[in-house]
Amino acid sequence: MQQPDYRPMNKSELARALEVEPKGRAAMRKALTKLEEEGQVSPGKKSRYALVARRDDQLRGSIKFTPKGHAWFFADMGDPDNVASGLDLEDFSRVYVPRRDTADALDGDRVLVTLEKRRPRPGDFRRNRDRRDEQEDEYRARVERVLDRRSGKVVGVFRKSGRFETVEADDLAVQGAVQVQGDHTARPGQMVVVSIDQWDGEKPSGRIIEVLGWPDDAGVDILAIIHKNGLRTTFPDEVLNAARGVPDEVDPAEAKRREDWRDRLVITIDPADAKDHDDAIWCERTKNGWKLAVHIADVSHYVKPRTPLDQEAIERGNSTYLVDRVIPMLPVELSNGICSLKPDVDRLTKCCVLDINSDGSIARSRFCDAVIHSQAKLSYEQAQAILDGGGAPEGSRKDLAPMVREAWQMASVLRKRRFASGALDLEMPETRIRLGEDGKPVAIDPVEHSESHQLIEECMLIANESVARLLKGRNKPAIYRIHEDPDFSRLVEYGETAQAFGYDFGDLTNKKHIQQLLDAARGRPDEHAIKVGLLKSLKRAAYHHDPLGHYGLSKADYCHFTSPIRRYADLIVHRALQPLLVNPPAKPDKTPRHAELAEIARHISDTERASADAENESKKIKLLEYLDACTRADEPVVFEGLITEVRAMGLMVEATHIGTRGVVMREDLPGGGWRFEESQARFSGPGGKQFQLGERVELEVARIDFDRRFVDFRIAGAAGEGGGRPETRRTRAAKKTGGRSGGRSDGREKDARQGSSKKRSGGSSGRSSGKSRSRRRKR
Repeated sequence: MQQPDYRPMNKSELARALEVEPKGRAAMRKALTKLEEEGQVSPGKKSRYALVARRDDQLRGSIKFTPKGHAWFFADMGDPDNVASGLDLEDFSRVYVPRRDTADALDGDRVLVTLEKRRPRPGDFRRNRDRRDEQEDEYRARVERVLDRRSGKVVGVFRKSGRFETVEADDLAVQGAVQVQGDHTARPGQMVVVSIDQWDGEKPSGRIIEVLGWPDDAGVDILAIIHKNGLRTTFPDEVLNAARGVPDEVDPAEAKRREDWRDRLVITIDPADAKDHDDAIWCERTKNGWKLAVHIADVSHYVKPRTPLDQEAIERGNSTYLVDRVIPMLPVELSNGICSLKPDVDRLTKCCVLDINSDGSIARSRFCDAVIHSQAKLSYEQAQAILDGGGAPEGSRKDLAPMVREAWQMASVLRKRRFASGALDLEMPETRIRLGEDGKPVAIDPVEHSESHQLIEECMLIANESVARLLKGRNKPAIYRIHEDPDFSRLVEYGETAQAFGYDFGDLTNKKHIQQLLDAARGRPDEHAIKVGLLKSLKRAAYHHDPLGHYGLSKADYCHFTSPIRRYADLIVHRALQPLLVNPPAKPDKTPRHAELAEIARHISDTERASADAENESKKIKLLEYLDACTRADEPVVFEGLITEVRAMGLMVEATHIGTRGVVMREDLPGGGWRFEESQARFSGPGGKQFQLGERVELEVARIDFDRRFVDFRIAGAAGEGGGRPETRRTRAAKKTGGRSGGRSDGREKDARQGSSKKRSGGSSGRSSGKSRSRRRKR
C-alpha cells in the first residue's frame, strides 16, 4: 500500500496481488482487521483498502485516569507514526485529557488522540497546581479511538433492580453503571469482573465473566486489583509443560563449554525469604584496585525466542509483587528452580568480569558464559552483621567474611564516584505491610537500606552500565533503560516548592545544584517534602530501543541486565550479548530487529506501569485497612507528620514514616478561633498558637474514605477536646515504621531513586505458605 502506484483493493484482490495461499487468507484478513483497528488502513468504496493519511495533530500512546475522572495522555516516544508526525514529542510527552474527551477509553489503554489548542474562557485562571506548565495549559487531547485494551475488564459490585442488572464499576474511566448482558451466577452485592463488549455513548455494557465474592471476603480486594490491571495469574498448559520439560540439573556438556567458576567463592546476598536468586558476586583485591565478577542467572539458555515460554514472558513483561502474593513472569519451575542461583548446586550464568581501579573507574571488562556453584547464601542481615564487625554464619568458609568486607570497600568507592558524577541521591524510606492469617494487615515494618543493600546495588549498577556500553559500542540492537531529562517548566515549579520552604537554590537544570538542595534539606523536617517535590518533576524511566541515557543515575549508557528471571528486558539484553562473549555459544539466539524492539520496549514499559499500579494499589488498600484499625484501637496510635501545604480548608499533611498523605480539616483543628493567613502559609490561633508550612506535628487517624482512598487526620490529642492535648501512647508501630507504602503510583519515584536491580521485600504474610517476596529495585 505504500507503493506510489498502489490502487485500493478489496481483500480478495489483495490476496491475489500478494499471492497468499488459501490456507493463509484467514491470517491475512486478521492482519487487515488489526491494521484497521489501529487506524493505519481503512476500507473505502466497495471495501477497498488504502492507507489512512497521516495527520500531524494525532499521536499514539497510553492513557492514565486521575481520581477526579480526567486523564493524562502519555505519548509513545518510539512509535513510528508519532515520529513521522513532525511534532516535538518532548513537548507532548504528557497531555491533559478532559473527562468529556476520553471516549470509551479505560485506564491503561493504548489510544489515538487528536491534539487541540485550549480555548481560553473569560475569567479563566489556573486553579490546579498539578497543571502549571505552559504546554499543558495550551494543549488538550481528545481520544479518537482505542487501539489496544490493557484488559477490557472492569471490576465492581453487582446490583439488581427488577429486570435491570448493572455493575457499579470501581473504575475512574467509567461514569455510571455497566449494563449486564447474558447469563451469570452473581448475587446482588457481590464483587464481579465484567468484560465490556459494547459502549453506546456513555453507557457501557458487558458480560460477567467471574464472580470474585463478597467485598469483605479475604483476598477479594486483591483479586479485584489483579483483574482491573489485566494481570495474568495462571500459565497456559503448553507453557507449564515446557517449563516442566526443562532438566533440573545442569547439562555436563554445557558446563564444560563455559568458564568454570565452581571453585571460586561466588555468593548471593538477598532478602532472607528470597527464592529467585538471579545474581551472585565474587570480589578480590588487586594491585590497582579490585576484580569483580557479577554472575547473572542465564535464563536465555532455557527460554528460547518465539517458544511458548518466551511468548508468555513477553506478554507478562515482568513479575508483579503484590502485598500478599507474587505473580511471576516465568513458571516457578524455572524462576525458583534451575534458573535460581541456589547454594551448593551447579548453575549456568552470564558473567560480567570487571577490573576496577582504586578510584572506581573501569580499567577493563569482559563477558562470558560461566558455570558456578554458589558457596554461600547470605541474607542482607547476615551480610550487614559481617560489615559491622561480626563473623560469617556458622559453617561458612573462613574467607567469606573478608571477601564481603572487601566487596564493601569497593562498592563504597563506586558509590562515592557515582554521586560525584551527578547521580541524584533520592533514597526514600520504605515499608513492608505484614499480614495475618486472615489477610488483614497487622503491622507496618521498616525496610532498612543498609550498607549490605548498597553493596549489591553498586555491583548491579556497574554491571548494567558495562553491558550497555558494550552493546552500544558494538552497535548491537537491544533494549535500554532510559530516564530522560525533566522538562524545564517542571523544574521551575519544583523551584517554587523549594522556595516556599525557605530554600535558596541556583540553576536547577544543573544536577549539582539539585543535589546541593537535597543536601541542604537532609535531616530537616521538610526533607521528605523536598524529595517528593523533585520526584514529581522528573519523568518516568522506561525501556527504549535507543540508548538515550539515564538522568537520575547520570549515565550515558544503561540497560537492565541483572534480573532476567523477573524482567523481559534483561532477557533481550542477554540474547544480544551472546555473540559478544569471549566464549559465545555455537548458535547465538537471534535478537529482534529495530522496529520489533521498539514495539517490545513500548509493551514492557506498559506492563511495568500496570504492575506498578497494581503493586501500589494493593499496598494502599492494606495501608488504609491498617489505618482504619488504628481508629478503633484501645489507645490512640500516633504518627509523626509534616505539614506540606496550608489551605483555607485545612492542613495538607503527610505521615512521613508511612508515606501517607491526608488532610487535617479546619474544623478538626484543636480548639477554635483559628485564622487562615495565606501570605504566611499558616493557621494562627489564640494564645500565639499556630500551624505553619513545614512544621512537624503528631497525627492521629480521624476518618478513612475507602471509596476515594482519602485519609483524614487530626492533631494528636485533639479528639473530643477543646484545645488541650491529653497524653497519648506512641505505639512501636507508629514510632518505628519507616518509609513509603505505595502512596505514589506513577512509577517515576522508583526509577529516579532506586538501585538498578536491588531486591526489596514487598509486604509479607504470616501464613505458612511463605508468600513473602523479594525483588530487585527498579532503576
